[in-house]
Order: sequence, then structure tokens, then C-alpha cells
Amino acid sequence: MFYGLNKILKIMLPKGLFYRSLIIVAAPIIILQLTITVVFFDSIWIKANKGMTRSLVGELKTLIDFYNNNEGKIDVLTSIYKKNFDFVINVTNESLPKAGSERKFSPMDRSLRRELKSAFGNNVYWFNTVKYKDVVEIRIKSDNGVIQFFLPRDKIATSSVRLFLLWITLPSLLLIFIAIIFLKNQTRPIVNLAKAAERFGKGDYINEFRPSGASEIRKAAYEFDRMVKRINRHLNQRSEMLSGISHDLRTPLTRLKLQLAMLNQKEISNQMSKDIDEMEKMLDDYLQFAKTQAQEGTTSINLNDFFKEIEKEFGYKNLHLKINDKFSLIGRKNALKRCFNNLIQNGLSYGKNVHVTLNKTTNRLTILVEDDGPGIPRDEYRNVFKPFYRLDKSRSLNKSGVGLGLSISEDIINSHGGNIQLSESKYKGLQVKISLPF
Repeated sequence: MFYGLNKILKIMLPKGLFYRSLIIVAAPIIILQLTITVVFFDSIWIKANKGMTRSLVGELKTLIDFYNNNEGKIDVLTSIYKKNFDFVINVTNESLPKAGSERKFSPMDRSLRRELKSAFGNNVYWFNTVKYKDVVEIRIKSDNGVIQFFLPRDKIATSSVRLFLLWITLPSLLLIFIAIIFLKNQTRPIVNLAKAAERFGKGDYINEFRPSGASEIRKAAYEFDRMVKRINRHLNQRSEMLSGISHDLRTPLTRLKLQLAMLNQKEISNQMSKDIDEMEKMLDDYLQFAKTQAQEGTTSINLNDFFKEIEKEFGYKNLHLKINDKFSLIGRKNALKRCFNNLIQNGLSYGKNVHVTLNKTTNRLTILVEDDGPGIPRDEYRNVFKPFYRLDKSRSLNKSGVGLGLSISEDIINSHGGNIQLSESKYKGLQVKISLPF
């Protein structure tokens, strides 16, 4: 039972911290004000209204009895009541109206009906509390006709109800408004920290981040900032180290190429040149893998122009683009170009055609890269994402490389907050499904 109730509350209640905090602050205030209002109406206003109505009906009962016993002296009494109590009393020979005008949910009408019925009985009275703004009309049937009373509304209703509701409502709204301002200021640092973490998780480098808010939030933001700086420092050191290694390795490779060019045994020279070229290609792949997290700012990318630029830049003749709408994405353009170029180049290496299709959902962008090559066995789908992993069967993802193409692509997609999956394409080849957030 409690589990089901807890589940329902989780569905109904808001998910955001600001709105949950606002409920924690506002709910006790609202409950307290409702309790005070109910207690006031029940114990004070309704009882006071009932007492005033009972006193008024007693006066009307006295007037009716006096009129029944002293019909000729009623004018003197009515003039006295009109002068001292603002009562207007008329005696008519008209019958009581048949249509009732009582409001069902009005405490004032209900109390007046109850007291009149108790004093005079059924079907001998009629009243209207809505026809006039500040006047109540009451008609009572006597022995010699119908007596019509016009009396001030404040004789049966207290005038402090609206003032009480005003004083109850305004302070509550003021307190809730102040709570909203303070909660906004307290939750803003948490939101900023979450946005900074999201940006950093997508590969965007956070240069300016100021811890703010309460001491606990400041401490978390300060530690996050230190973590970001440590990771950035590590990446920079790795890039600098690999750049130095690249420079040191290319120099002896260049000397070896010059020496091989001077050899007379051309067959041996050609074979060794191929080995050196393969070493250079391996070195380039190592550097490309290490630079997937190189510092690059995010920009808005028009994917229609983006894929056409790839097609034109690398001269892909068998690349078929299926983009029916304008799609934009915030990301690191060079990194994404490296990612999709790897996938397209891989598809064209083992198939004749590559098809790129873009689809959009509510908050995700799906990109399909499909080829008509031999494909990859299903049990190898996860292994091919491992660095330096190469297939021996059916298809090698890098014939001339070291098995880093899909590793680089997965790293880039993950750094943008997306995911990448492999499956069989409708062209009997490999399908690479990429999902990226807007």
C-alpha cells in the first residue's frame, strides 16, 4: 500500500529541486492558513452570523406579534424602527412569491432560513438577499396580510469577513513570493553546476566557472572545478607528450627513407619503404586516437552543409545523403568530421555504396551510416570498439591501420553525450546508428 502511494506521489510531484523546495516551503503556509480560515468560519463567523440572525428574527417575531394584537398602532412602531434601526416596514395584501431565492451554499441564507422556519413555521415567509446590494428583503405572512421588511445586510452578516480573508491571503502570497526569490537564488548555483558538468561531459572545455551559493554547493563546485582543471592538464600533457614523440619518430623515419632511396637493391628498398609507410600510418593513427579530446570549442553545425562538405572535401562519389530537413547540432565540428569520415571511409573500403540518413525525434538526432559490404558478425559488435582490435574474419575495420577507427568514432560520440550502435543494414552490410542530443 505504502509502496503504491509512494509511487503515485513520485509521478504527481514535480521532479525539479526548485519546485520541490517551493512545495516544502509553501505547503505548510497554505495548510496553516486553510486551518485558520476553517476554524474562523466555523467557530467565529458562522456562530456570530447565527447569533445576529437569531436576534433579528426575534425582533421580527416581536413586530409580527405586536401587529397581530395591535393592528391600528403599527404605523407608530414602524416609524420608530425606521428611525432607530433603518428598518422599512410595509403591509401589503399580496401573497408570498412562490419562487424561492435562497442560495444553497450561502451560510447567511441557510442560517436565515433555519431561524425563520423555527420562529414562524413553513410556507409563511420569503426572503431575498441578492436582489439589493446592501439590503435584505423579508416577507412574512401574518393574520391580516403580508408584512414586508427591508433591513440592512449587516444586521445578519458581519462585515469583517472580506477583511479577514484579505489579511489571510496577502501575507501568504507575500511569504511565498519571498520564498520563490530565495529559492531561485539557492537553486541557481546547482543548475549552473549541472550545466557545467553536462557541457564538460560532452567534451566542451569549461574555462570560466565561479563557485557560488551555499557553502556545501560552493564546496561541490570548487571540487568540480579542480577536477576539470586536473583532467584538462592531463589531456594537455598527453597531447604534448605525443606531439614530442611524433616529432622524434618522424625524424629517424625520414632518414631511413633517404637511405633506402640510395640503396641499389630496389626490391629490398621497396619492401622496406612499405614497412616504413605502414609505421607512419600507425603513428598517425596513434596520434589521431590521442587527439580525439583535443581542446576545440563547440559551435552550431548545420548537418546538411556538414555532410556535403565531407562529400566534397574527401571526394566520395558513392556517398548517398538522405537529408530531408534542416538539422542543426551543437558540437565540435572537427571531431565530428573525423568521426563520420572514419565511418564513411570504412564503409566505402568494404562496400560499393554508403548511405547516410538523418532522422529527428523530440530531443534526439539519429544518424544512420549504412553500407553494402560484408558486414561484421554479431558477436563481434562490442569487440570492434576496443582500441587496436582487428577482425580476422569477414572484415577488418582497418586493413592498413591498427584498429582505431571505431574506437575514435565511439570516443567522439560519447564525448558529445550520444551513443553508437552496430547492426545489420537493409543493404546486407553494416549499419552504424548514432544518437546525439540536441
